[in-house]
Amino acid sequence: MKNWILINKVIIFAAIAVAIAGCGKSKTAGVTAVNDSASIVKVRVTQATEQMVEQTVSFTTTALPEAKNSIAPQTPGRIRKIFVEVGNRVVKGQKLVQMDAVQQDVIKTQVDNLQATFNRVEQLYNVGGASKQDLDNARVALNVAQTNLKNANENTYLLSPLTGIVTARNYDNGDLFNGQVPVLTVMQVNPVKLTINISESYLPQIKLGMGVDVNFDVFPNEKFTGKIGLIYPTIDPATRTFSTDITLPNSAGKIRPGMFGRVFVNFGKQNRILVPDRAVVSQQGSGVKFVYVLDGDKVRYTEVQLGNRTGDQYEIISGLTNGQTVVTAGQTKLQDGMQVQVIQ
Repeated sequence: MKNWILINKVIIFAAIAVAIAGCGKSKTAGVTAVNDSASIVKVRVTQATEQMVEQTVSFTTTALPEAKNSIAPQTPGRIRKIFVEVGNRVVKGQKLVQMDAVQQDVIKTQVDNLQATFNRVEQLYNVGGASKQDLDNARVALNVAQTNLKNANENTYLLSPLTGIVTARNYDNGDLFNGQVPVLTVMQVNPVKLTINISESYLPQIKLGMGVDVNFDVFPNEKFTGKIGLIYPTIDPATRTFSTDITLPNSAGKIRPGMFGRVFVNFGKQNRILVPDRAVVSQQGSGVKFVYVLDGDKVRYTEVQLGNRTGDQYEIISGLTNGQTVVTAGQTKLQDGMQVQVIQ
C-alpha cells in the first residue's frame, strides 16, 4: 500500500513538473517573438542629390595695420616735449616730438662759421687771392656741416612719416631717450591688412583685386568688403599653403589692429553631393562624421567628409554618390547592418 502511494506521488510530481516546463517554454517563446519584432527600428530616409554649389571658404585672421613706424632719434638724448598722446590721429609730416636742441645749436654755429669762411675764400679766389683747392676745401667743409645740421634737425624735431594713429607712448617730457624702445609708435589703420593662408589647390583661382567678405566677432551683424592686395610667391612646404594679404578700407576707424575676424573667399561653383544636416552624425570622441546608408532593408555605416554647410544641408566631399538613400531620423538606435523599417 505504501509503495502504491509513493508511486502515485511520483506520478503527480512528474505531471506538475511537465506542466510547469510547458508553461515556461510557452512564455519564453512569446517574449522572443515580441523582442524580434521590436528590434526592427523605424527610420525616415531621403536621397543624396548632386547640385551646383557656391564654393565659399572661410579663413580666420587678425587685423593688422597697413604700416607701423617707430618714432625715435638716431642717438640718445633728452626729450624736451612730446606733442601727442596715445589715440591721437596724426598726419604725415606732423611734429610729434622735440628733443634737446643743444647739439643742433652747436652744429648751427659751425654752419654759420663755415658759411662765412666759404664766402671769404670765394671772394679771394675771384680776385686771385686763393687757390681752387682752397675754395673746394671750404665748400666740402660747409657741405658736411650742412648735412650734419639737417640730421640734427631731423633728430631734434621728430615728424610722423605717415598718416595714422598713435598706438604707444613710452616716455614722458624730460626723460632721457636711451635707444632701447621708441618714443612713440604710429600705425596706419586705414586701410587695415588681413593675412590668410590658403591651400595650394586654390592657387590658380586667386587673383589680385579679387573681392572678399569679412566678418569680425565684435560686429556679428556687419559685413565688410575687402580685396586681395598681395599674393605671396612661395608655398609653405610644411602646410602646403600660401599667404595672401587682404586690403580692407577702414575710413570710419571701426576696425582695430588685433581684432579677430573671418575672411570668406568665393571660389565659384562646383558639383557637390548634398544631404540634410540631420542625416550627418558625429562620432563622439573622434570627430568622425558618418551617415547610415539604406541598403535593401538594412543600414550600412558610412564615413563621410563634409564640405560647406548651405542652409540646412551639408556638402559631402567623399563617402556618398548621387542618389544613395540616407537615414534622416532614428539614427540613435542604429548599428551597422541592422534591419530597419522605412516610414513616411
